[in-house]
Amino acid sequence: MVKEVLKVEEYDIPKSLYYTKDHEWLRLDGENCVIGVTDYAQKTLHEVVFVDLPERGRKISKAESLGTVESVKAVSDYFAPVSGEIVDVNDILSSKPDLINKSPYGEGWIAIIKPSNLEAELKDLMDSKGYSQYLKSLIEK
Repeated sequence: MVKEVLKVEEYDIPKSLYYTKDHEWLRLDGENCVIGVTDYAQKTLHEVVFVDLPERGRKISKAESLGTVESVKAVSDYFAPVSGEIVDVNDILSSKPDLINKSPYGEGWIAIIKPSNLEAELKDLMDSKGYSQYLKSLIEK
């Protein structure tokens, strides 16, 4: 679980995760990858009211849209950080979408992907330090 965290203003960035520029996170879990949206994404969206979950068994390509996260303020696509197959989804989000707001890096996870090209695609993701620098650059604009 999430232990060490970097802070950029009010946003938490766990050190043990990988990140995309679209504000998804990825956690390695054995041979699978757990994904979700970052603290910055959920705070930017505000109150999440619906999560369109991907189908189990769906083959996906890196950067492909997996679904949408809807809030009282906006609707936002979320994307696959790596290619592979959706092996599980967080069905609890169907009845409790606000888990993304309450626990974006824990109970608010969205899907689990069995990656097909992890070693190569992981190199394209940012670590916590890189993501914190990216987030700082966005905030300064």
